[in-house]
Formats: sequence, C-alpha cells, structure tokens
Amino acid sequence: MNLGLSGKVALVTGAARDVGRGIALALAAEGATVAVNYSSSAREAEAVVGEIKASGAKGRAYQADVADYAAVGKMVDAVIGDFGRVDILVNNAGLVKRERFLDTRPAEWSKQIGVGLYGVMNLCHAVLPHMVKQDGGRIINMAGDSARVGESGLAVTAASRGGAIAFTKSLAKEFGRSNITVNMVALGLIETAHTDPAWMAANFEKIIKMYPLKRLGKPADIAPMIALLASDASGWITGQVLSINGGFSMV
Repeated sequence: MNLGLSGKVALVTGAARDVGRGIALALAAEGATVAVNYSSSAREAEAVVGEIKASGAKGRAYQADVADYAAVGKMVDAVIGDFGRVDILVNNAGLVKRERFLDTRPAEWSKQIGVGLYGVMNLCHAVLPHMVKQDGGRIINMAGDSARVGESGLAVTAASRGGAIAFTKSLAKEFGRSNITVNMVALGLIETAHTDPAWMAANFEKIIKMYPLKRLGKPADIAPMIALLASDASGWITGQVLSINGGFSMV
C-alpha cells in the first residue's frame, strides 16, 4: 500500500509485541515515525524500534503504564518533544483475564478497567489538545469483539472495552469539527506467540467452530486496517466499530 503516512507521527500503545508490534511495523512501512509504548517489555520494545529503523523509518520506545494518568502525560510530552507532533494514536494496550465473573474480585476489575477504559481516556486526554491545535488527527481504539457481543468468561474485559466503544463514538462527535476521526477496531481471537498453548490445545476445536473462516486471526490480519484508518483515505470514516474477526460475530 501507499497510504501517504510519510511525515506523520504515530503513538502505538502496547506495541512491544503481538498485534501492537504488527501495527507499529505496518505504520512504519507506510512511512510514519512510530513511538512504541510499552509497560514492562523493554527488550521487546527496543527490538521493535530496531525493526522500524531497519525499514528506513524513525522510531523510539517510551515506557508508561497507560492506566497511570501522570505517566501518560509525561510520555506524550516526551513524544512531542522528540518528534514535534502526534498525528496518529492507536490505543492497543490491553489487559485480559479469562475468568468466570463470580470468581473475580473488585481489585481485578480495577486493573482491567484501568487499562481497557481509563487507559484509552488517559491517552486521548493527553493527545487531543495537540491534535486540535494541528487541526487534524486519527485515533484508533482497539477492543476484543466481546465488547460488542459479550462472551462468557470475559465479562470484566467486555465491560471495560464496551465503555471504550461508547467513549469512541462520543469523541468522534465532539472532535469531528477539528478534522479528527475516532474509530474502534474490534478483534476476534488472535493467535500469537504469547497465546497460552495449553489453553489453546484444550479449546481449539470448540473455538474454531465459532469462526466461519475456520482459522484464528494473526497480527498480519489486523495491521492493514489500522494503517488505512490512520491515513487520509479514511478521512470520512469516524465513530465506527469495525470488526476484524473471521466471522466470529455478524452484527
């Protein structure tokens, strides 16, 4: 693709591995400078930055817990200080724990909601003033498709991301006048190197029956849509929830 992202600066949260890594590399391949956020995977984040630079693009790693409002503010200030702007924000960081609701405790709710909802709000609150000043920007929030349709064992995660969906639509209405688009991408189950192999082996046959395409997703299935939404080609798409899920849900 040639989506014209040269000169753009993208901040991708949770970009050290898996889907986030794929998104960071795809944006860099389109010419964007990429700020690679991570929480604790410093070595993996630096490896992604190395791949970005090897492709001819610019990149730098930034540590911050997205659930920490002050830390997010400092990170965004650092990105602006280093690169002068943020044109694209991808809120990919997530915290998912598959567990039946009555087995969970409020402390676990707080952690998942802290990343899945407050993390999105924290990043948007820090980045939007710069996008408004620039009179333009792209915000792409990520969720599991359980946020749209519900899923047993993921009630807390679905609740946090469901809130992020409503937040996405509200921001799209509020900031459209500033030429800022805000969209949500909802994912089916993505198979990565960090997927629990024991859980996958025990549940694969049952899971795959829910996917008409008869396979799970891969990071490479996700990144092209994010790059498209980050580009001028998607300038009239906002407030939408776009599912990439192999047919897991059709709503």
